Amino acid sequence: MDDHPPATLSYPFPAPPEPGAAVEVAPGILWLRFPLPMALDHVNVYALDDGDGWTVIATGIQSRRSREIWGTALQGPLACWRGAGTDAALLDRRMAERPFNFADTVAPLPLGFTRIQEGQTLTAGGRDWTVRIGNGHAPEHATLWSEDIVIGGDQLLPSISPNLGVYATEPLADPVADWRDSGTRLSAFATADQLVLPGHKLPFRGLPTRLNQLIDNHHGALQRLQSVLATPHTAAECFQTLFMRQIGEGEYGLALVEAMAHVLHLWHAGRVTRRLGEDGAWLWQAKD
Repeated sequence: MDDHPPATLSYPFPAPPEPGAAVEVAPGILWLRFPLPMALDHVNVYALDDGDGWTVIATGIQSRRSREIWGTALQGPLACWRGAGTDAALLDRRMAERPFNFADTVAPLPLGFTRIQEGQTLTAGGRDWTVRIGNGHAPEHATLWSEDIVIGGDQLLPSISPNLGVYATEPLADPVADWRDSGTRLSAFATADQLVLPGHKLPFRGLPTRLNQLIDNHHGALQRLQSVLATPHTAAECFQTLFMRQIGEGEYGLALVEAMAHVLHLWHAGRVTRRLGEDGAWLWQAKD
């Protein structure tokens, strides 16, 4: 909801990397940025150097532009083959042959997976990372915590709030409560000096302050919402109350699912009622 950088946070890297380039935010950790076709027009990608390869956190969406950026990155900052001193002529020939990568010789991944769980330790980029699970933006969103760096993904953002949406796949979910509880729990592990690598915007320091701001932001939104629901409203009619700005077509979908999340949170808490309007839309109204 908030889209202005809080004054109490610090940003050690004032500008994002250019497409296909990378910024080293810590030894062995590269920050890349990929475009998104929406109002929030980018996603941050982090590559952790494992010596003989890379652990990649997020990949961007599947698009021709993303593939072009990956091609540039793999020939530049993520060129493990080049970094190993491979002869240039041999590398050019090998890149045109198949098999070239391990992926060329194996079947697609099966549907089964190994679950990442709270408290588990992962090793990547020469560091041990403790898994801390958050919720609200996505079910069981894994954040990774080393001593001085946190890979926060979309759970921990500096100048915008994570989108907390209710979708048709889980129409009675309460992601606002899930996120609030996660924020409170993660606060126990946060320090002001940690470098947080978010899924969007700039890496930042000041995580305890930011978590408090995000939690307060949702409390304030809920108070404003309950006040306006003194008269019945649909979720879509609550945009101005929740976001305090005009919502355009490009961000309408994200705003809608977040508005639904907030009215549903009040409903789960017993603070509003709902009834189905003649047009099939839910009308929400605060209890007396």
